[in-house]
Formats: sequence, structure tokens, C-alpha cells
Amino acid sequence: MDRSHIPQPGAELISIRIGDQAYAIDIMAVREIRGWTAATPLPHAPPHVLGMMNLRGAILPVIDLGSRLGLGPAEPNASSVVVVAQIGEAQVGLVVDAVSDILTVTEGLIQTPPDVGTFDSLQYVNGVMTTDTGIVSLLSLDNVLPAEPIVLAA
Repeated sequence: MDRSHIPQPGAELISIRIGDQAYAIDIMAVREIRGWTAATPLPHAPPHVLGMMNLRGAILPVIDLGSRLGLGPAEPNASSVVVVAQIGEAQVGLVVDAVSDILTVTEGLIQTPPDVGTFDSLQYVNGVMTTDTGIVSLLSLDNVLPAEPIVLAA
């Protein structure tokens, strides 16, 4: 596990839900949390890109986080949430089912995820935590967007 991406004790994480799965995102990456509004489709976008949204004049891609993580496509509804996160130089809207809680990192809380033999299964997870509600996976947001930026033709 790359310890450089693990929040230090005292850091806060936002717990989110996608279906029955719980994930956590470093609160420092979260810019705001918004209710679901339909995204404007983007032609020829990958299946996990729901489209784009206007956030106070800035156009952001909207990502179906469940689909990106291999959990199947979301069916966003009025109870869905868009977490606006800073990933590298880009802001992106991440569609999730709910924001659940705020977790404070304590010494030894975050453990190495189990090795299941494939890189794909761990590229989005920096660690796992056991909480009162079950196991929560700490997401590596750096891998949610492709490493190569999408260039739109003029």
C-alpha cells in the first residue's frame, strides 16, 4: 500500500454509499455536495461518464462512480447525490447514492486492502477500514479519471 496517499491520524473522510457498498473520500478533495440534477449528455463519452454539469459557470464532467468502480450503472434519482471533488487539476462531479457520515482517521484505522491477485481490483482503493457499520474502502480518486486528459476537438 502506498502510504503517501493515506490520510494521517486526525484527518477527516466523507463516507459515501453506492448500493450496499461503503466508501470514503478524503474530505480535503471534496468541494461541495449537491442534490442530483440530470447531466447534459456528452457524445461518445465512456459509459461511466453521465455527461456534464454547470457549476457556477464552470463545466464539470459527471461520473457514475459505481459504474467506474465496476459495480454496474447507476440509476440516479431524487435521492442521489453529486459529490464535487478536486482530482488533480480537475473538478468532477461523482454521482453516489448517499453521503453517510464523516469519519476521523485514528492510528491504525486504515489497513492494507486484501491482495486478490489483480491490479484492477485495487487501483481505486488505497486502504480499508472497519467501522461500526462494516468495512469501508478508502478510494483513490486519482484513478477515477483517466491519466490522459480528454481533448475535445474544436
